[in-house]
Amino acid sequence: MSTSSPTPAARSWFGRMLAMPNDSVQKTLFVSITLCLICSILVATPTVLLKPVQAVNKTLDIKRNILEVGGLLTPGKSVEEAFKQVETRIVDLDTGEYTNAVDPATYDPVAAVKNPNLSAPVPVDEDIAKIKRRVRYAPVYLIRDDAGRLKTLILPVHGYGLWSTMYGFLALEPDLNTIKGLKFYQHLETPGLGGEVDNPQWRALWPGKQIRDDQGRIRIELIKGTVDPGKPDAIFEVDGLAGSTLTSRGVTHLLHYWLGENGFGPYLQRLDQEKRG
Repeated sequence: MSTSSPTPAARSWFGRMLAMPNDSVQKTLFVSITLCLICSILVATPTVLLKPVQAVNKTLDIKRNILEVGGLLTPGKSVEEAFKQVETRIVDLDTGEYTNAVDPATYDPVAAVKNPNLSAPVPVDEDIAKIKRRVRYAPVYLIRDDAGRLKTLILPVHGYGLWSTMYGFLALEPDLNTIKGLKFYQHLETPGLGGEVDNPQWRALWPGKQIRDDQGRIRIELIKGTVDPGKPDAIFEVDGLAGSTLTSRGVTHLLHYWLGENGFGPYLQRLDQEKRG
């Protein structure tokens, strides 16, 4: 069995390059280019080899955040085991209906935004969340009780804050109007200011807040300062993030967008009609 080896001409050329004086331009370029190629290979190889591991970790982190906002993250139980309690479905945002157009096990809505077949530009006058493009299909996560009734609905939401697009999950109670929790898992907001969206104390303000009033208008919002619990509108209000008006406004806008008619509004309306029979 023969093995390939450099041709005599290649060996001769390589030898001539090494035999050149160290201060020659040709040898300097040869050494520099060779080192660049070797370094590029050394840097790229771990990235390529670790890419499957990174993808698995990313999926695991998404599931962990879904479980956390849904109240199912249990100490001592693996994420994969706990996630078996979650039903993942794909919704056609235009119709509000479930669809099998994409596989919920492999569909990535963040990547789908870049696919013109799976997303479309958002008109400027409708883009209050500053997302620029909206996917056609979106995953939703349902947690049911032992009788099969909806216990928690979890919706993916995202929108621009001060410095970045904030990605998170909004959990709703079975009435589809009471917030169970809000959790952001990715953003680049300023630590201590907009980054306070990660603060457990701020996140604890969300459970029990209402999305819509009796007329069906979306009322949930972050306000400047602290909510006065004695006000009639307090049920729709959450304390703003101190020193970060734009991040607070971004959170309000992204919730209004994804809960509205251009987001999950049609889907929520359909679920509500089904619930009412």
